Amino acid sequence: MPKDLSASPGAPYHRRWAALAALLAAEAMNLLDSTIMTVAAPVIHTDLGGPASDIQWFSAAYTLPFAVLLITGGRLGDIAGRKRVFRIGVAGFMLASLLCALAVSPAMLITARAVQGAAAALVIPQTIGLIRSMFTGDELARAMGSIGPVMGLSAVCGPVLGGVLTHADVLGSSWRSVFLVNLPLGLGVLAAAPLLREDRSSRRPRLDLTGTALAVLGTGLLVHPLIESDRAGGSPRAWGTLAAGLLVMVVFGLHQRRRTRRGGSALVEAGLFRDRGFPAALAASVLFFAVVNGLMVVVVLQLQLGPHADVRSAGLTLLPWSCAMAIASWIAGARLVPRSGSRVMFAGLAALLGGALAAIAVYATSPATAYPWPLPAALAACGLGQGLFAVPFFTTALGRVRPHETGSAAGLLNAAQQLGGTLGVALLGTIFLHATALGPPTGVTTLSGARSAFWAAVGLIVATGVAAMFMRRPAAVAEPVSARSVSARPVSARPASAKGERLD
Repeated sequence: MPKDLSASPGAPYHRRWAALAALLAAEAMNLLDSTIMTVAAPVIHTDLGGPASDIQWFSAAYTLPFAVLLITGGRLGDIAGRKRVFRIGVAGFMLASLLCALAVSPAMLITARAVQGAAAALVIPQTIGLIRSMFTGDELARAMGSIGPVMGLSAVCGPVLGGVLTHADVLGSSWRSVFLVNLPLGLGVLAAAPLLREDRSSRRPRLDLTGTALAVLGTGLLVHPLIESDRAGGSPRAWGTLAAGLLVMVVFGLHQRRRTRRGGSALVEAGLFRDRGFPAALAASVLFFAVVNGLMVVVVLQLQLGPHADVRSAGLTLLPWSCAMAIASWIAGARLVPRSGSRVMFAGLAALLGGALAAIAVYATSPATAYPWPLPAALAACGLGQGLFAVPFFTTALGRVRPHETGSAAGLLNAAQQLGGTLGVALLGTIFLHATALGPPTGVTTLSGARSAFWAAVGLIVATGVAAMFMRRPAAVAEPVSARSVSARPVSARPASAKGERLD
């Protein structure tokens, strides 16, 4: 049995704040790389050539392995030490970034992006464990709370930085600089990595390699025909690929169930599915992040292919979305969720729906070749909705699970978020590109494609609301609040009423 290297209660690690900076920098590097690509992808496609579907693969090739390998990456940290796996992941991320910058073909770039995603799956799961090993008491809450603002700032800076770097064309690097920026960031993280305190689980879990392989294969088979639909159309091959993906995912579910019954360490904790709440949360996560990730790609594509806005203008257009999201997230966490609980989720969905409908109106009335100036206001409403939804969503979803299931639940929610983003880019991006598939993109066809994609997003938002309703436990079956249940619930949830009703 390996020794548990986590910090002992009452003895916080003396280099904890400097070490925290390294962890936060790694988190920011990961999110920046994702949001930068949203803006740079059309420019990359113009330079490297290839089918239009490659634009979607530039993002999906990263998020797909990141999503399905997150839980395995977390368990590798439990086994080999979180500090060690963190450093390996950062080094791999830097190497993959360099390969992306040197890519001479779409295939080379897509392959390097997949390696990036796999490396990120080694880095991100270690962050929470390492923070918990170095901080205790009130300082732990402060350290954990610092992740949100950093992620919000990264979301704000990502599109702008991607647009500025690509437009600046530093030393003729063009879009390649969006990957080269990871090198100094990564070197800084590796230089500070010795400040981290090694930490691993006191119980050595086993890797579920078969389950991981089935998850990778199944999701890949599902995503591929969605992205390649313009080339494959409704061919029997495309439908066969989708059917094969569904079959593999069924086999994956059966494998997880069998492994759990035999006492093995499965990727998916079976107890999380004891009632409807957590499966509904997973569905809501996939649907919601499919909307926000897919729409960002559609906005950038329309601007660059329709009115031929430059990459810097496309990045600045997304700035109101990012800023509104960051501000709304802070307000939701500090003010609204403690007072209103999960009801804030539906306010967020309403704002997101209003923003999507406003964007449809903008695309329906804007001149075909002019920049749609009312669009940033509509996107700000979308960002407001994203920020208001995300904070209570994760609070509500994790508030339903038992303490020993929290780690597995958080991993699954993060994986669902990344998978949803991948599916959103595939689905909404394909709907948009379908409108321009019959000829060169024009202002008229891109406006039509954007409207179609946003209407599809409206349907996904409504479906998200339905799934979110199932996340809320009916008052008739609510558990009475006890000292034990209160301690296990998130601090942002309100106490129950005198009648025992849960107000989350």
